[in-house]
Amino acid sequence: MIDKKHIQYFNNLVGDENIYSDKAHLIAYSYDATRERFEADAVIFPRDEEDVSNIMKYCNQNLINIVPRGAGSGFTGGALPSRGGIVLAFEKHMNKILEIDMKNMVAVVQPGLINMDLQRAVEAVGLFYPPDPASQEYSTIGGNVNENAGGMRAAKYGITKDYVMAIRAVRPNGDIIKAGKRTIKDVAGYNIAGILIASEGTLAVTTEVTLRLIPKPKMTKTAMGIFPSVNDAMESVYKTMASGITPVAMEFLDNLTIRAVEETFHKGLPIEAGALLVTDVDGNLEDDLNFQLAQIEKVFRENGCSDFKIAKDEKEASDIWFARRNASPALSVYGSKKLNEDVTVPRAVLPELLEKFYSIADKYNINIPCFGHTGDGNVHTNVMVDGSDEEQVKIAYKAIEEVFQATIDLGGTLSGEHGIGLAKAPYMSMAFSDEEMNLFKDIKKAFDPNNILNPTKMGLD
Repeated sequence: MIDKKHIQYFNNLVGDENIYSDKAHLIAYSYDATRERFEADAVIFPRDEEDVSNIMKYCNQNLINIVPRGAGSGFTGGALPSRGGIVLAFEKHMNKILEIDMKNMVAVVQPGLINMDLQRAVEAVGLFYPPDPASQEYSTIGGNVNENAGGMRAAKYGITKDYVMAIRAVRPNGDIIKAGKRTIKDVAGYNIAGILIASEGTLAVTTEVTLRLIPKPKMTKTAMGIFPSVNDAMESVYKTMASGITPVAMEFLDNLTIRAVEETFHKGLPIEAGALLVTDVDGNLEDDLNFQLAQIEKVFRENGCSDFKIAKDEKEASDIWFARRNASPALSVYGSKKLNEDVTVPRAVLPELLEKFYSIADKYNINIPCFGHTGDGNVHTNVMVDGSDEEQVKIAYKAIEEVFQATIDLGGTLSGEHGIGLAKAPYMSMAFSDEEMNLFKDIKKAFDPNNILNPTKMGLD
């Protein structure tokens, strides 16, 4: 527990309307999408960067833990106050677009800005911010940066790190730093911005982000391919990317996921299909889009695609995308406990990866439905069991460990977008050597020698 004198200091600093230690606020900020719960001692809403600096400096001097938080939509517990202390929340004040620079195609934003609010603002002036995590309607740019969020458009446009030009941040000792520049090229000094991206709030607290924008494509078209097997679909993914066509998105659903969506929403999906691939292409000329879709259909059909449907209008496109966008909630038909992982491998080994996952499911007699961003090798792997059955839960965690090992054996990584947080911290030693983990810890210590900033995350303690 934090002493009352500390609460009083923060009260004097930010005003009683910006600090709360009542039970309602502590509960509201105690959980994220993992459903794990840890209560902080107080929730503070900083008004500006100076507030952040003063709070950090005081907490560092008094060894008070700080956990920065965006929308709390993460799947790995990265924003949970697992050792109490202060939750630093940005949605109340530090949530604005500070500038849209049309000439240089740059946006400067605060960390509490909602991703979709940025997308809408820049698209209104003919520009485009591509990173589109599934949580884009409520996740914040600060959270996206700290988790290096991806999204369905990553196959063509990349992920958050590809658009961050500069970051203003506050170190635990209160020092304000700026990493990066508003320039296309910058090779002066260490790439501190690159270190801060995906650091999950363990190194510094982000107060401002400068983002690269691009011109908004004038047209988008959507299509769906139906395949007899997951292997056929996965073969089509990397062969499409190697054909010279780069779709905006290349998303897949396996048979278990198709059946779950159909059982839940009754959309007329082909429940006997081994897999579906949903793809978008974009550009400025309709002939170009038609050419891209023709090439994709050619590759799909050469690899077993039995039906290829191109959406005629926005409604048909929305109907095609419905299954993918609602895949995750539909999986509850297979159990009340979901271990949702986002492993990523080189695209060419996707067929082998999925085969390994289904073998693990057979071994433990459980369901492991899979879907995700196969255009960039990112598979959402869902181990589904009865959460009220302790034995099944134990089996689920055994299966997840084997999922991670299979991924690593194929040259993959533990996470493509959700991060490590608390949930995957125990598995870091599977993916990184002792020397690599020690380097991570040295970097953490250089930024945060007293370990007050988001402790217990990423296996660094």
